[in-house]
Amino acid sequence: MKTLIIRKLIVDDNNEIFDARGMKYKEFPSNFEYIRDYTREILQECPEEYKEENLLEQQLSEIIKNGIKHGNKNNPAKKIHIWYDFRKRVRFIVEDEGEGFKNLDSWNVFFKKRQEALFYNDFDMFLSLASYRGPESDENDGGNSLIAALEYWNGGMIYNEKKNKVGVIRWYSKL
Repeated sequence: MKTLIIRKLIVDDNNEIFDARGMKYKEFPSNFEYIRDYTREILQECPEEYKEENLLEQQLSEIIKNGIKHGNKNNPAKKIHIWYDFRKRVRFIVEDEGEGFKNLDSWNVFFKKRQEALFYNDFDMFLSLASYRGPESDENDGGNSLIAALEYWNGGMIYNEKKNKVGVIRWYSKL
């Protein structure tokens, strides 16, 4: 018998994922053109076996992009702050200087409906939920990077109360 497991974005200021002791730190100006450069600079120290071709780079660059675009509104005077650690797993904390992910709760409602539609083979409903559009979304937004992120970050994806900081972990079973 199949069981429906609902994944969602979690808010928990006190989660141990935000303990940055022993982690390395970098900060960058919110310059959209340099997202890939910022990502590569951080991943220079990452063991090759964690990179999984380009998957890790894609996931980290999406988190940085969201902070720059949605959090800091592409304002180069605002910084993106990144803590990282590659000991036994991949772990990041990324914080922007914006107002936070105001639509996190409505995104969770959207994603729950999407998961239920897929579980119950309601493909018409599933197709109607192809992308998330919040009040501030533009034609390039769709929430799909968050859907992929919830699958990728198998150790968790946690936001702080303000929702301008996210902590993520990826564990590797074969290492």
